[in-house]
Amino acid sequence: MSSAWIVGLPLIIAAIVLARVVTRRGRSGMFILAGIGGLLMVGAVALLVAALTAGPAAAAGTAAAAGVKVAIGAKSAAAASGSTSNTGPLLGAAIAVAGSTIGAGIAVAYAGAAALAVMSERPELFGRAMVIVGLAEGIAIYGLIIGIILIGKA
Repeated sequence: MSSAWIVGLPLIIAAIVLARVVTRRGRSGMFILAGIGGLLMVGAVALLVAALTAGPAAAAGTAAAAGVKVAIGAKSAAAASGSTSNTGPLLGAAIAVAGSTIGAGIAVAYAGAAALAVMSERPELFGRAMVIVGLAEGIAIYGLIIGIILIGKA
């Protein structure tokens, strides 16, 4: 087991307890949790921007400053100086899969609710209703296929 999980587990438990205490305050507690979530989102975006704008030299300099021994051979020096990273296709694959999955979830929610409403009125329409729900689920499959294609190009 990783030591990060051992250190992080009390923090996760504390966050769950704090969330339960705050939500007992009613509507104001939900606003507090939404504000904390917004702050975490802003911090995550700032960290993402910092990670995407930093080059390989910054990573090597940070590792050297932290006291980590950096061994740069002929291949890794050439790779650090002139190679391009493959983050574009991987980021595109992540966006394709995440976007299609979220879209499919929304589509299945609406189509499934409508299908249940129709089946409660006319049970003989079960097959047609499930086809529509299946088409909505297909959106996630298309995103997964695009993600696999993009990962293959990375």
